[in-house]
Amino acid sequence: MGSMSDKVSGKANEAAGKAKQVAGKATKSKSMHAEGTAQKAKGKAQVAVGKAKEKAKGAAHRI
Repeated sequence: MGSMSDKVSGKANEAAGKAKQVAGKATKSKSMHAEGTAQKAKGKAQVAVGKAKEKAKGAAHRI
């Protein structure tokens, strides 16, 4: 995946994870809340990978 694709997928996972967290809390479903927490963390990691790829690409152009 490219850096932009990683960041977009990451933001989508963060949003879906947050929605699951809220739904889990509202329905008192610990498993859904936990699933949302995990998905949100996955999204944050994807965004970080995208940002790292952008930095690496920028560094390569400066050399």
